[in-house]
Amino acid sequence: MLIDDFLPAADFSERHALRVNASPQRAYAAVRGLEGGGGWITRTLFALRSIPARLAGRRGLVDDESRPALDALLRAGFVLLAEDAPREIVLGLTGRFWKPAGDIRRVEADAFRSFREPGMAVAAWNFTVLPAERGSLVVTETRVRCTDDAARRSFGRYWRVVGPFSGLIRRDMLRAVRRAAERDPG
Repeated sequence: MLIDDFLPAADFSERHALRVNASPQRAYAAVRGLEGGGGWITRTLFALRSIPARLAGRRGLVDDESRPALDALLRAGFVLLAEDAPREIVLGLTGRFWKPAGDIRRVEADAFRSFREPGMAVAAWNFTVLPAERGSLVVTETRVRCTDDAARRSFGRYWRVVGPFSGLIRRDMLRAVRRAAERDPG
């Protein structure tokens, strides 16, 4: 998987998968075209997480529900690390996610693998579409590597609170992908 090229080992991770009754091409198109972050759960949680950034005059995670969610994530600080359409897309983000505004740093793909600035966390988030019996399996995985022990402790406290909501977002996005892929005739 492409995510292994960017973040092969993680301090924290989560993985979710959902079967989709559509071809891998349709499922991947649904991932790429997912509007506004997916379902209402994702939109609500992204809006809440965006409050500190908006107060600081920056973009939120999903500012326009009519735009593809992945495009909104890229505008909010994520970086497209790699894409192998129609199989996998990998996004990356670096920062101090446990801080209210996240201290997001834009680190491009070529520097992402070796990013080691102290006190930071590095996150990779992918969507993979695999052929499956009667359709596809859509998998999303999030991996986080902290650059030092202090960052690991800070992120660990943050993850204990935010982790369950992160899982809700990923599952909500997968359900939205399934709805879009199964609805569109192709």
